[in-house]
Amino acid sequence: MLSLDPSGCKKRKRVDSVFKFKAFGEQGYPIESCVTFRENVKALLEYGNVEMVFMNGMTVWSFQLEVHRHPPSHVLLFVVEESVEASPNRHCKHCIYIGWGEHLICNKKYHFLVPSKDTMSAFLSYFGNNHSSTVMGKLNFLELNGHTMHGVFHSNGFGHLLCVNGLETGSDLAGHLILDFWSRLCFCLQARKVSLIDLAKQRSMDLRLLHGAAYGQSWFGHWGYQFGRGSFGVTQQMYQKALEALQNVPLCILAHHIGPLDMEIPILFSKYQTLSSRSLVTLGDLLKFMLDLKSRLPKESALRTYNPGILVENSCRWSPKRIEMAARVIVESLKKAKFRWVSRQEVRDTARTYVGDTGLLDFVLKSLGDHVVGKYLVRRCLNPVTKVLEYCLEDISNTLTNQEEFVTSDSKFKARCKISRAQLMNDMFYIYSYIVRGQKKDMDSTITSTISLASRIVLDSKYFVKDYKGNEILSKVESEDGEKSKLYCTIAIQDNIDIGGPDESEHKLITLPYEKIMLRKNATFNELIEQVEKNFREIYWGFKSFMFGSIINLNPKGSDQVFRVSKSGSKLVFQGKLVDMGMNHESIFESGLRQNMIVDCGCGTKGDDGERMVACDICEVWQHTRCLKIPNNEEIPNIYVCSRCEQDILVLPALP
Repeated sequence: MLSLDPSGCKKRKRVDSVFKFKAFGEQGYPIESCVTFRENVKALLEYGNVEMVFMNGMTVWSFQLEVHRHPPSHVLLFVVEESVEASPNRHCKHCIYIGWGEHLICNKKYHFLVPSKDTMSAFLSYFGNNHSSTVMGKLNFLELNGHTMHGVFHSNGFGHLLCVNGLETGSDLAGHLILDFWSRLCFCLQARKVSLIDLAKQRSMDLRLLHGAAYGQSWFGHWGYQFGRGSFGVTQQMYQKALEALQNVPLCILAHHIGPLDMEIPILFSKYQTLSSRSLVTLGDLLKFMLDLKSRLPKESALRTYNPGILVENSCRWSPKRIEMAARVIVESLKKAKFRWVSRQEVRDTARTYVGDTGLLDFVLKSLGDHVVGKYLVRRCLNPVTKVLEYCLEDISNTLTNQEEFVTSDSKFKARCKISRAQLMNDMFYIYSYIVRGQKKDMDSTITSTISLASRIVLDSKYFVKDYKGNEILSKVESEDGEKSKLYCTIAIQDNIDIGGPDESEHKLITLPYEKIMLRKNATFNELIEQVEKNFREIYWGFKSFMFGSIINLNPKGSDQVFRVSKSGSKLVFQGKLVDMGMNHESIFESGLRQNMIVDCGCGTKGDDGERMVACDICEVWQHTRCLKIPNNEEIPNIYVCSRCEQDILVLPALP
């Protein structure tokens, strides 16, 4: 592997054509990170195979990645360079939804795709039909659903993870492996910030809700993605409080209210308390334990646990009814010795008073052990001193209110328990469906409303962001070669926002992300200005017409040496203007025409959050259809008048 010059990122020879999937993106494999995001992308693509060059300069590169050597397993990574001229829509809806509408449109986007088997077939069909394919067709391919992974970066280093499809959707890669791969790519390329829309599910369970109730963060939170923006007026504070509310619901209260309605829930609580080495007090404790246990279980059986009822084989000479009757007799005999271990012989002798068939009693006593009979858990253990089988009876409701005593039952029971991954998933789905998402109306209204409201808030929080670099690069001590020093430069531009008539506008100063500029130590300000203009024109579409004005808090001459006025590593803010008056807000900002979109919904939302909305035909104010009680399965009315305009119409005087 050739080392790269981090200051120059010059062209180098291609190394092996097959890369290791689990190492791709690590430092030095295949590139060492260079100065800027654009240079890192350029360096990476030099190792790819050029598959196709489309009109208007769109190009596709491919990388073959080895997942396993034995048996051989490979995936393909495609990188598509999309120029703003080739795109049918210059504006990025993902930037708007996450709140980056004030970002300037970039000259290029880079799509990183790992196609699934289905989308790979579509990709190959495009390649095989080169002459008839169009740029529009290529972009339609990029918008296909079902890729194993699809992420896109703007040339300023901001990006969006558009989809991750793991094993549950038929992929050969697990979701966590895909996220690890994506994270390595982001670090390797020195991405700034990356957003995503968390719609991940497992067996129809929303992972942002399930993991939120268990860990206090979404599934993507394990890779550093945090709350970015909420829909329907949800704020970060509301989101955090909702997570805390779900995590801290006491199991004993749930068991008290649910027990009379469905005995399966208290049984499940007790079941996993048996397996846990510590007390499971809250709903968060339970779900976290179940998810952690799932990660340790193989796809087939691993542990043992008690079963609700005794399994009766077809060849058994006693009927299920007689076996159930004998089990209840044994439970009644154990009730008299509550929380005390009783030898097998004592239990047998007491039960014989009511059941004369000793063979039936022996069969039931042999079968009972960590089984549930009615509202009771029957435990069985070999006394380590006397080597005699002993039985103990525990009330399930007592299990939840006396959990510390429950935990002291020792690991010798867990060693005798058994559970499969499929059973655990079924139990988790039952708890999720019954408690987290679908409480019964008969439950206590306070508990129901609390869980329902918290769940709704978490589900309305699906936009997440990871800050891969932030301002860390600005304070990071970096080695410099003997000839060049660095500066961090940005440009502040004034945006005129209409607030009334044609002559009424508000001047808003917008500052772009800092870019790293490398200069000779004796470089002048004229050279610096030239380099800054060149860099920002390469990144942003609207800067084709930008003209430099001044440097904030500095008034140097063009011939002055930069590093005699500013220290290496300093941050400089440049001001300027767009000389082409045709370059308005619509043409250079991601928000485009939506800049003038007025959103004022009853939920508190003041901007476009990507949810379905309708505008009043009189005042042109947008509101969520959900907040207006318009079901998603109903079409938006052709003519809609909001309640405020309706009231204004009602108070108008009648026409003569």
